[in-house]
Amino acid sequence: MWLLKLLCLCFLFRDGLFRGSKPNIIVIIADDMGWNDVGFHGTNEIPTPNIDALAYNGVILNTHYTQAMCTPSRSAFLTGKYPIHTGMQHMVILEPEPWGLPLNETLLPQRLKDYGYKTYAIGKWHLGFHKKEYTPTYRGFDSHYGYWQGFHDYYDHTIHATYTNEHGYDMRRDMKVDWDAQGKYSTTLFTDEAVKIIKEHDTNHPMFMYFAHLAPHAGNDQDPLQAPDEEIAKFSHIVDPERRIYAAMMSMMDRSIGEVINALREKRMLHNSIILFMSDNGGATVGIHANTGSNYPFRGMKNSAFEGATRCAAAVWSPLIKKPQRVFNDMMHISDWLPTLYSAAGLDKSELGTIDGIDMWKSISEDARGSRTELVYNIDDVWEMGGIRRNKWKYLYGSVSKKDHWYGTPGTDSHYQYDIDAILESKTATALAGVTTYQQIHEKHNNFKHKPLNKTDYSVQILDSAAVERLREEATVRCKDRESINLSPEHVCNPSIAPCLFNLKDDPCEIKNLANENPLTMNIFKDAIEQLRKTAVPPKNIPRDPKADPALYNGTWTNWNDIIEDIQKEKIPENVLSPLAIGIITTACLVFLVVIAAVLALSLRRSSKFKDSDIFSSLEDARDKPTTELTLKTCELSHIPYRETTIRSRD
Repeated sequence: MWLLKLLCLCFLFRDGLFRGSKPNIIVIIADDMGWNDVGFHGTNEIPTPNIDALAYNGVILNTHYTQAMCTPSRSAFLTGKYPIHTGMQHMVILEPEPWGLPLNETLLPQRLKDYGYKTYAIGKWHLGFHKKEYTPTYRGFDSHYGYWQGFHDYYDHTIHATYTNEHGYDMRRDMKVDWDAQGKYSTTLFTDEAVKIIKEHDTNHPMFMYFAHLAPHAGNDQDPLQAPDEEIAKFSHIVDPERRIYAAMMSMMDRSIGEVINALREKRMLHNSIILFMSDNGGATVGIHANTGSNYPFRGMKNSAFEGATRCAAAVWSPLIKKPQRVFNDMMHISDWLPTLYSAAGLDKSELGTIDGIDMWKSISEDARGSRTELVYNIDDVWEMGGIRRNKWKYLYGSVSKKDHWYGTPGTDSHYQYDIDAILESKTATALAGVTTYQQIHEKHNNFKHKPLNKTDYSVQILDSAAVERLREEATVRCKDRESINLSPEHVCNPSIAPCLFNLKDDPCEIKNLANENPLTMNIFKDAIEQLRKTAVPPKNIPRDPKADPALYNGTWTNWNDIIEDIQKEKIPENVLSPLAIGIITTACLVFLVVIAAVLALSLRRSSKFKDSDIFSSLEDARDKPTTELTLKTCELSHIPYRETTIRSRD
């Protein structure tokens, strides 16, 4: 029986991988996760065995850039464009603001549906919801289970507006509010949904799953860090109590990833899947919505122009990758994923039009040299901050003050130990080892030399401890000790005063500002920013709308502008008709009234003549005829009293 199962799986693997069927695409996004919050970057503090197993078995993207905040990053991923080219470059969509990712942008799920993909969204949206057209199921997803806002409480699923006082519930199944979710942990809810979708998925169609976790983003200010008590208890070695809860939040997400990958294994979908894991931006170590995330050793944090905000943990796995188990150090940007996934799936990239993303699939799959040499961090003319990178040089300007320093723990305390066995025994490692085995069987059966194959003869290997140690060392970024560097005033970077320039090849942690030493390079970057500014779309931000208040809609955050429009359709708004239309209607009404008045006047005149002439003349005719006898009956019919008639006839 086991041999039969093995042969069936081999045929499934061969059919899916080598006969051109479109791959399943599973994208898992962590929210506000720090660079140093995953084990494969060198920290021992927070165990992430499933995430690490995925990374080590695939390709670690060691220079993967996102935007500095949630909304811009997600818009770049789904459109393949820099936020400056979609109007999403300033801030995020705050809770009561009526705007979103422009409807004229075609998103990745919309494109994939044209190729037969079934598309599923789980978790966070944060790309607009004031009208239904901006919500996930109207932007290409067959279904969505999650929340429309940027975050919510992990248990009661309410969100208190960031800068105002609105407060309401936000958990949806498609367009309907899911009240049954109350009291249940968000990460668990989303994981269960993902597993259910995979189990019920019709494998005659390729899958695109966009799983945007809430974790490890902070919740509401009064209780920002939340995890089950039994999970928190596992991290008693972490002294900082907030960091301890954060570790539990990360652990729950890591377990979720293991469950999803195991479900794909059980559904026999792994043999033809691409799984991408990444954070949407750097950790929010301090300040608003702080979660204690660590971007060590990089400078800055979420919502800054420094590397800690935008150089984020990312890894991709697929049996389609020809050279796995390696670290890719060339530059890559989140906007690159749209054309890259298109290329991996064998789709027509020419239909994508003008985008900023670059196809990186050959670099990922075959270890070819990366074709991206430049990226735009952002150009935000509202906050007057931004940056651009070309090869080793980074130019940045503007500041959000407190977020410009170095934050986070190295996670290398002697009390922490990195457990390689936990990685190799994780659900993810187990599932991926099975796929690797089937790949090796395929290679063995296609061995035309008909000689025994050694371990090194196979293109892909089962992950072992030696590979883990090697890859982890390669993926760990080390910087010079800042305390040992005596910087002269001209080498100190204060971007709120003047633009800065860094050599990221030699100084990835942005310690020494080289602006004063490279005036020509500075001028080149300034000109480049001006040229990019000419191509930018104005920010789409719209201020708070008081009509968004959940108190008006049964305590829920909803697509309020649709509700308001429905109400207005029941009456004629004053501003619906143009002045010309109002004039025409008014004139028509006046003409109608004049005609009615004329008809009434004519009718009254004719009626009066009839009463004064016709009636009495008919009576006179009756009396003048000698053969006619005026009787009581004829008088009654003429409505003339009998007695009065006889008196008048005598006169």
